Amino acid sequence: MSDAEKLVAACGEEASRAAGGLAAAPDGVIDGALRGIAALLTGQAPAILEANAADIERGEADGLGPGLLDRLRLDEARIAAMARQIGLLADVPFPPASVFLGELPGSAGLRLAERRVPVGVVGANFEARPNVTVDVASQLLKSRNAGVLRTGAAALASASALFDRVLTPALGDAGLDTGALRLVRTADREAAVELVRQPRLIPLVILRGSGDSTRELAAEAARRGVRTLAHADGGAVLYVDRAADQAEVTRLVTESLDRLGVCNRLNLLLICSGSWDAMLPTALDALRAMEVTASLPPHDHPLGHEWALDSGREATVTIAPADGPAAAAGIANAETSGLAACVVTPDPAAARAFIDAYRGTGAFWNATPRLLDGFRLRGVPETGINVDHVPGPRGPVTFADLCLRQYVVTPA
Repeated sequence: MSDAEKLVAACGEEASRAAGGLAAAPDGVIDGALRGIAALLTGQAPAILEANAADIERGEADGLGPGLLDRLRLDEARIAAMARQIGLLADVPFPPASVFLGELPGSAGLRLAERRVPVGVVGANFEARPNVTVDVASQLLKSRNAGVLRTGAAALASASALFDRVLTPALGDAGLDTGALRLVRTADREAAVELVRQPRLIPLVILRGSGDSTRELAAEAARRGVRTLAHADGGAVLYVDRAADQAEVTRLVTESLDRLGVCNRLNLLLICSGSWDAMLPTALDALRAMEVTASLPPHDHPLGHEWALDSGREATVTIAPADGPAAAAGIANAETSGLAACVVTPDPAAARAFIDAYRGTGAFWNATPRLLDGFRLRGVPETGINVDHVPGPRGPVTFADLCLRQYVVTPA
């Protein structure tokens, strides 16, 4: 057994032992722990920022690009935003633990109910995103699931500080078993692989990170019988319709590029072929104002190439023509991950044609696809965004999705 396997298994065993107590914890205790996390984030900000500064220094020395460094960086404003979001999460009501569905069909005297049951232990693997440490941990706590979290080497010092200074003390102060949330403290990449090889201990793993590595982990998980919620690919689309207002185009391009290292930023800009000559200068001006480069036809890369993951070239947007709203939606469906797309138009018929044809997780009409975020869209942090074309949680995955459905039949 390798060191990585031993470490992951030990974390899984500890979380498994704590899972039962967490599942039975009263609502007030869970929300009290979340409020403790929010308070400690603020109170321990200097120590957290010191650890994060060390991560940033190592990242710069290792040649991380601006987009990855942006994901990695914490500051006082980001920590304050994290604390505010966790505080708001504590105020969100819990879904009903059981819902009565009615009398059991064809069986007099029997009642049918549907219960929400925690998964037990949920794993999470994410890269260079210290804030995700708290986002995922808070969602697991609110859903009464224990968790084993693993981050890449770039963010390990920040994640360790968040566990030592915030998460573990908050659990203890609330009277919860501190083993309920564990961090895999190694930079060994093999630990990510071992995280998806533990079906007995960790039956579900949330995967967030660069496309290829996340897809490889999801494939290994499938071979081992571990379920995953994978967030491998991103890249938002913005379609400029023939009737679009130029000021609206400028606004939405600008709002969709406020951060370059995130998955829901503008990645592919489609312009109606009939207004290409009129709208292209507006789009180019907006990109130049954001210091972003346009990749224009003919392209030497796939249309959906995700620039946020292209170290050193994050400040790029692909521009291409589309023959109307349905055709633009078709391009988005075929060439991108299906994360999010926006149609810019004052014409309701054109907007409806685009939305009806688009199959992604988030469709926006004259609104930035940056809104496809758990907190901005649903008022709670997210564990990731699921773009799978299967039934189940899709789009931003929050604590309400991290449960199992159980049918219960009882005498009337």
